[in-house]
Amino acid sequence: MFKIDSYDFKGKRAIIRVDFNVPLDDEGRVTDDTRIRAAIPTIEKVLSGGGSVILMSHLGRPKKNPDPKYSLRQIVPDIERLLGRKVLFAGDCTGDEAARMARDLKPGEVMLLENLRFYAEEEGKPRGLADDADDAEKAEAKKAVKASQKEFVKRLASYADCYINDAFGTAHRAHASTALIADYFPEDKMFGYVMENELKAIEGVMQHPQRPFCAIIGGSKVSTKISIIEKLMEKVDSIVIGGGMTYTFAAAQGGRIGNSICEPEMFPVALDILAKAKEKGIELVMSPDALVADAFSADARTATAPSDDIPDGWQGVDIGEEGKRRFREHILGCRTILWNGPVGVFEIDKFASGSKAVAEAIAEATAAGAFSLIGGGDSVACINKFGLADKVSYVSTGGGALLEYIEGKELPGVAAIRK
Repeated sequence: MFKIDSYDFKGKRAIIRVDFNVPLDDEGRVTDDTRIRAAIPTIEKVLSGGGSVILMSHLGRPKKNPDPKYSLRQIVPDIERLLGRKVLFAGDCTGDEAARMARDLKPGEVMLLENLRFYAEEEGKPRGLADDADDAEKAEAKKAVKASQKEFVKRLASYADCYINDAFGTAHRAHASTALIADYFPEDKMFGYVMENELKAIEGVMQHPQRPFCAIIGGSKVSTKISIIEKLMEKVDSIVIGGGMTYTFAAAQGGRIGNSICEPEMFPVALDILAKAKEKGIELVMSPDALVADAFSADARTATAPSDDIPDGWQGVDIGEEGKRRFREHILGCRTILWNGPVGVFEIDKFASGSKAVAEAIAEATAAGAFSLIGGGDSVACINKFGLADKVSYVSTGGGALLEYIEGKELPGVAAIRK
């Protein structure tokens, strides 16, 4: 496996899997260019070394080809602005136009392929099956798409001399562009800077953390975070639990949570987590109070209540003032901090002060010498919303990939390069 810094790109065409799955507004304008900015150093490394670049990415979850709503053509102006040079756009992935443009690409030039997920072959899953399709029909459709996927991958690989995976956000997917294509470049495949930095940051936190090591886990449901909580209990000294899952923990212990989000079927799991934490000597930190609202809207009435004694008709939407104080005090006492998931409904400004307080405390701890890793889509959106991304140690571009890597799972996109 080559390192991008030691590879000779002179006269070579590099096909780079980037993660340009960026949010767009109703007019097709990019509202957060973080992922595009993250990929620029890798692209510039190839260009400065005398090579040319073919970019490929997905955008959203289109169900047909083509779908203008999900066309990557919309983000070309943003790439050009951040890269400072013209970007050619191929209106497809595997057609004659893309092949011709790749063949004619000159050193210093950049082209972008159309959305990979316009093609079922990217994910390797059949589309268009009837709702009443039987098992035999499903099996036949899957067999057909797997066969055409081989040609899809072969076509993409034919455009280039080397392959770079710089899309950590999709590294947990065994897709054509993230895993299968690497086999066509056994001696000429490598990670880009985004992937290198992500793996270094996560492995550093999980394998060699400074202590005390604290994980802040938010989000609405225990069911979506159970695996990562259990894995982290093998590594951390404490876990700060926030967000909607707070109320499942409270209700499992007999608390009164009003209309707050809750998963009664997860009560045994919540109680098991509490018991395991006590057994392992891991401190679980939860807010004793909650900001409650009488509706899930920006114009709702609000009040403060104990997290385990919320009146009927009210729901917890953020941590309370005592929770902010307790969380801040705990965070400032830690040397390694992992944050995954906001502690309130931060998208609504009225319910965002708890998540902002957490973000500010992490920034303050980082300034005092702690290492902080922010990961997961909502946490990244959170830290960006409060303008503190440059005040923490590392902001991960991965959501599901980050969680799976922390859980110890092998990521197909990583394994394809390393094998």
